[in-house]
Amino acid sequence: MTDDSMNSMKKSRPVKAEMAKKTLNGVALFLGELRDGLTMINMQNAFLITSKAYTEKQAGIMFFVFGISQFLFQTPAGYLMDYSERKVFLLGTAAVGTTLLTLATALFATENGGNLAFMVVLKFLQGAITALIPTGLNSITQGIVGSVGMTSQVAQNEMMNHLGTAIIVITGSLLAFALYPNIGALFVVSPIACIGVVYYLLQIRPGDIDHNAARGLKETSKTTTKTESIGGSGTYSPPSIESSSKSKDEQVQSNPSYSFSPTDSSDVSLSGGPKADSPLEILKDPTLLLFVIICFTFHLSNGTVLPLVMQTLAIANGRTGILMSGLCIIVAQVFMVMSASICGKYSGIYGRKGIF
Repeated sequence: MTDDSMNSMKKSRPVKAEMAKKTLNGVALFLGELRDGLTMINMQNAFLITSKAYTEKQAGIMFFVFGISQFLFQTPAGYLMDYSERKVFLLGTAAVGTTLLTLATALFATENGGNLAFMVVLKFLQGAITALIPTGLNSITQGIVGSVGMTSQVAQNEMMNHLGTAIIVITGSLLAFALYPNIGALFVVSPIACIGVVYYLLQIRPGDIDHNAARGLKETSKTTTKTESIGGSGTYSPPSIESSSKSKDEQVQSNPSYSFSPTDSSDVSLSGGPKADSPLEILKDPTLLLFVIICFTFHLSNGTVLPLVMQTLAIANGRTGILMSGLCIIVAQVFMVMSASICGKYSGIYGRKGIF
């Protein structure tokens, strides 16, 4: 075999990072259902009201608890993912856990909300588990593409995520229309999506994830190619780490830059490399706190719109209302796919306007 043919074969083979990035697309696609449990809980609303005779108030209480639980556990979930080097295992466990709790919603809900307290506990647990899903996906993504590859890859993840949601909604809406009013069988889409997530997660090898890059302590991952690190256009300038007499790789710690154990604090303080802020330092950041408050109030108002529409249509329009409510989600997901594509394509070229 000639040298030219050998070189052409090497060029034709996907690089390690490219293979892992394609796997991320599959993970994100199937997480379109699992991250919130049956298409952002809205189909669960319709199921409980039409098949189990729940009132809007009872369904509202359940999913209010679900949302608050997600909010409360989001930060601890982020720290857990940052601290752990078993990110794939944690994300897979969260996917299986939320699937089981979604199925439990269908199996154990009684007529007229007779066991509402038990269902509220289920939703609290599901909110806590699903908090691991977006943090886990982002952590694994950054470990594969590095900080400099996050803009384009997160946009790709979101595109696939919203596409997966749209596909699941179409499938679920058609099932619900055919089975109305006993639409519990539509919950079969949850284990199917879970199998897809687990399958693609198993394709990610331990060596694909650079845990220091996942923690933001390195600009590029060891699996990222030089071309990928600048997005292929040469216009992106990654943020620089503070200069030192040591090289950037020498500055980086081999362990998390904070510890949940107070006995390890001396080791952390002796490390001269870049390190993440502690939880207390983050809570003292007024800019970050203001941003969190803005996001919380936005979701507090925005998150009520679709459930109210779903409940109204399910009560007033029967099986036709199920299709109409599904269409509401599909239209939103289509625009989200387009928005994610535009943001990923152009934000690295034109930059972003600072919020504060």
